[in-house]
Amino acid sequence: MSDAPPLLEVRDLEVRFGEARAVDGVSFDLRAGEVLALVGESGAGKTTVARTILGLERPAGGEVRFEGQPIPVGTGALKDYRRQVQMIFQDPTGALNPRRTIYESVAEGVRIHGAEVDEQAAVAGALSRAGLRPPERFFTLYPHEVSGGQRQRVVIAGAMVLAPRVLVADEPVSSLDASVRGEILSLVLRLVQETNVAVLVVTHDLGLAWNIADRIAVMYLGRIVEIGPCETLLEDPQHPYSRALLSVVPETQRRDQQILRGEIPDPTDVPPGCRFHPRCPVVADGEAERLGVLPRCTGEEPLLVELAPGHRAACHALTPGPPPD
Repeated sequence: MSDAPPLLEVRDLEVRFGEARAVDGVSFDLRAGEVLALVGESGAGKTTVARTILGLERPAGGEVRFEGQPIPVGTGALKDYRRQVQMIFQDPTGALNPRRTIYESVAEGVRIHGAEVDEQAAVAGALSRAGLRPPERFFTLYPHEVSGGQRQRVVIAGAMVLAPRVLVADEPVSSLDASVRGEILSLVLRLVQETNVAVLVVTHDLGLAWNIADRIAVMYLGRIVEIGPCETLLEDPQHPYSRALLSVVPETQRRDQQILRGEIPDPTDVPPGCRFHPRCPVVADGEAERLGVLPRCTGEEPLLVELAPGHRAACHALTPGPPPD
């Protein structure tokens, strides 16, 4: 991974919806040519982080910085920012206007941003890069006239037509047949290699992260509980939540399958202490009490601590004894 400054910096991000603490102190960086997967159950706050990065939600605290500068608030400046940071939506059918041809859908970004390019050449290049060849064959087709996988390629072409620096992909293959998911993931990786675009992938699926990510950040109830290089985190997860998520991924062939009890709590009523402790296997099996950290689990929010270069986790069981300074 390059030592260049990060393209995108998320610092102590907080997002509130009334009393709900949807995002509660999230920090990470994203560099050019990197794929970072933000992983967790529904309700973890992943999509809210993505929407805030895109300027669609206002943070209650913290900030998002692009190329060292805070995301602008003014309409004109935000428009320029969004040309650099594009979204790949979860449902390609819902993302595409059924009354517009594929050409018009891909050209929309060029027209909105007034890009000084040859529009037809830009659309043809984006479609071709997305694997829709020859591109001219798709110009006059409508979304219902192509397959689901091809529709997602159109969405990707529409995002890439402006040559963005960052892609935010929200569950990019969850609505697709299993037979085409691998093709779309391969396409995203090829775009990273060819254009050096940075990609933030939002997903509940650690198996997907296994196949595409350079790094993984695991979120639970508004916070990152573990973050690190993909191979390190997946081969040796340290947080009990990460281990539970990973134990049911077929690719890992782990024997210590763990079934999480209960549901992720409501963000309006975050448990005290470690917010995972009501569902934590380390608490349930008595290991936390044996280590002498149970009072901290139930009364003190754990901080991310570095376990190895670039690998951090937030769990009191990893640092038994007095709280770190």
